[in-house]
Amino acid sequence: MPSLRSLSKYAVSVFGASQSVLAGSSSMNMNLNSLETFASSSCPTPELSCHNTTAQANLCCFNSPGGALLQTQFWDTNPPTGPSDSWTLHGLWPDNCDGTYEANCDPKRAYTNITEILQAAGADETLSVMQKYWKDYKGDDESFWEHEWSKHGTCISTLDPSCYPDYQPTSEVPIFFNRTVSLFQSLPSYTFLSDAGIVPSTSKTYTSAEIQAALSKNHAGMEVYLGCSSGALNEIWYFFNVRGTLEDGTFEPSAPLATSKCPATGVKYLPKGASSPSPTGTATSTTGGAAPTSTSGPFSGKGFLNVRVSGASKGCLISSGKWYVSGTCATYTAETSSGNAPRAVDDSSSFTLKSSKGDCGILDGVFACGSGVEKGVFGAEGGRLVYGGSANFTADGVPSGTKQVDVYAGDGHTVVLDVQWQGA
Repeated sequence: MPSLRSLSKYAVSVFGASQSVLAGSSSMNMNLNSLETFASSSCPTPELSCHNTTAQANLCCFNSPGGALLQTQFWDTNPPTGPSDSWTLHGLWPDNCDGTYEANCDPKRAYTNITEILQAAGADETLSVMQKYWKDYKGDDESFWEHEWSKHGTCISTLDPSCYPDYQPTSEVPIFFNRTVSLFQSLPSYTFLSDAGIVPSTSKTYTSAEIQAALSKNHAGMEVYLGCSSGALNEIWYFFNVRGTLEDGTFEPSAPLATSKCPATGVKYLPKGASSPSPTGTATSTTGGAAPTSTSGPFSGKGFLNVRVSGASKGCLISSGKWYVSGTCATYTAETSSGNAPRAVDDSSSFTLKSSKGDCGILDGVFACGSGVEKGVFGAEGGRLVYGGSANFTADGVPSGTKQVDVYAGDGHTVVLDVQWQGA
């Protein structure tokens, strides 16, 4: 694979909305000497991101505000993506060192021809790895790469065009993808797990502690974020701080900034092609009426959050976010996520929720809505509400009469429930 620094030697250019790429023209050649010496001359003593005690003036040498970098991997089983003996690459996400993040930071650089950009830059080996391991579950890999670059790559300060002498449009794009691929290749999660006896199975289950031990052993002892859907492992996020630039800085493993969403025991690790548990039945409003229209896409517009337990309708969520079985269901508004909220999911189908009480989020593990609640980012799976990659929600009991019950994100409480959307 070509070195990260050598990719700067290829000049590419963009014209108009189609972002046509040209290469090899002497008129597009950058000042290669200044590019090659940029890091060493301008960043002689780089500091570790998220660890500064004073403000850093040169954000071409110091990643900020997105100083935590997450190398994220997925395990898609239905439909399966990528080889059966490898996790797939999801992206490289900058995080603000506190669990929040910025997104889509420079719409002018939301390029729509990633393959052409990489080919023009001579990054054929990087592209080859992406075509095998950086897969979109809908089959549209190019759009997936465009999404990851525009949403996350444009928010990495050391890749800002101002950091490059004689900058030419798109010259930072191969750097982002090459570094992301290189980091992914250094983290073979399937091998880490299989070396510990943790292999895909339709019958065997594992504990989160076993999975964490196998992964943290290969991540300088640092835990990772584990994501589960219906109790099945499907996400791993490796957290890093960076000393210097993304291009040639040192990535140092760091503690996760998100709480894992897998049960303590009984974690499934299904083979690719195996079906995950399907949502059971169709939710209905507590007050009667038509059944909701189930959707695998994001919640949108106005609707109700109905609750089902073991396939049976059991009330809904009221405006505070509590579970209630008698009374009128609250109307919630679902809006496409802007990204300026604690990270829970990362794809184009993420959304936020609010009720008449205010924004909704997860407060101390509890789904809540109100003026003091920090806005959360949610997803959907088969019409069910998803948080942190998991559609699992639990409670300490089933409400009755006028009793209201807290709903917790993830496992760990007595009653397992689904929260399902019904359009208003």
